[in-house]
Amino acid sequence: MDFQEILDSQKKFFRTQKTKDIKFRKDNLEKLKKLLSDNEKLLLEGIYKDFGKSKFDTILTEISFVKKDIEYYIKNLNSLSKPKKVWTNIVNQLGSSKIYPEPLGNTFVIGAWNYPYQLSLSPMVAAMAAGNTCILKPSEIAFYSSSAMAKIINENFPSNYLFVAEGGVPETTELLKLKFDKIFFTGSTTVGKIVYEAAAKNLTPVTLELGGKSPAIVSKNADLDIAAKRIVWGKFLNAGQTCVATDYILVENTVKDELIKNIKKYLDKFQYTEGSEQYTQIINDRNFDRLVKLIDENKVIFGGKTDASKRYIEPTLMGNVNWDDAVMQEEIFGPILPILTYTKFEDALEQISEQEKPLAAYLFTDNSAEKELFTNRISFGGGCINETVMHLGNDNLPFGGVGSSGMGHYHGKFGFDAFSHQKSILTKSTWGEPDLKYPPYTDSKLDWIKKLI
Repeated sequence: MDFQEILDSQKKFFRTQKTKDIKFRKDNLEKLKKLLSDNEKLLLEGIYKDFGKSKFDTILTEISFVKKDIEYYIKNLNSLSKPKKVWTNIVNQLGSSKIYPEPLGNTFVIGAWNYPYQLSLSPMVAAMAAGNTCILKPSEIAFYSSSAMAKIINENFPSNYLFVAEGGVPETTELLKLKFDKIFFTGSTTVGKIVYEAAAKNLTPVTLELGGKSPAIVSKNADLDIAAKRIVWGKFLNAGQTCVATDYILVENTVKDELIKNIKKYLDKFQYTEGSEQYTQIINDRNFDRLVKLIDENKVIFGGKTDASKRYIEPTLMGNVNWDDAVMQEEIFGPILPILTYTKFEDALEQISEQEKPLAAYLFTDNSAEKELFTNRISFGGGCINETVMHLGNDNLPFGGVGSSGMGHYHGKFGFDAFSHQKSILTKSTWGEPDLKYPPYTDSKLDWIKKLI
């Protein structure tokens, strides 16, 4: 596969200005939405073959998510792409100032395996809405999902506009050598550094959606039943293979036992059993083996059963965990939930602040002072108070990391902006201009300039 040839064809097509046309963008977004519906069976089969994800979960967290993005852009594209008039300062009178959102050009999206459709197609949709061409490289780990996307897109869109490149590390490496106008990557911090380094060689702007150890703080002032219910759902969705899943709990020590009791109740109620529609497999043997090594049998207080032949790991709670344990040394990205305790609320915030900045953070409390401290004292990409994960479902909130959990953000308007350049233009009248800025320079002119500035 000659990726340079495909990119060259996309560069040539972009120069025709066709992708900038609003009707062109909307028509192709509508086309993609219809293709997702028409090929739903193919998409469902692909992801089920990869890691046993149910129809319910796939539609809820993957296909409907992408369709929602498409609908947002179709509805809002006119206003998003419209030039914005801004105030013109006095030294530029008589004049007017506008900001023109324009597409960056030829983009490269690298998707992730854990939500292969959502995390590949949603950034591509944002690139399309902003008026770009796109080469999409889904993760080869979710092989059948990648094949499904390649079939749908490559058979229905010209390669000089959209193209899905399949393959593994060699193909991604070759693509990263090319000069794109924007690279968007979702994945691990380790690979994110490689992408960032490759992009720097061409001064290509990047958005990096990475990860980290996302905490959930449970205060003694929380509704412990609701906290348990929402943490269990957000953590064990997709068997914990979610970048914003709760990575560990920090609970006030006086309510630890009651919280654990409620968590166990919901783990039983939600039926995360082997082969259940409510639960998925671990994506591959390598990740299965990695996760099993993180389980300290001496600290398991619930679950812990595994089945290598089916890549099944039972939802597992670990108690009496400390920061030196193996499970606290890396992002878990699986169905293991360590529980740590704190005595004072400020101590919990301090423990989090001493770590790398996480992609998400969650707080459960009804105390307004704790809410304010949580919001102001610790840095994280985004999160919730008295909820988990659901901040991703609001188009009006930017999604992205900070520090080692990522840079840049997307979703809704923020996705459009991620793939756009804000071009500023000042238009001046050709009459009525004072001679203040022109030579010869005088003290009198300088006095006037100081007053005007």
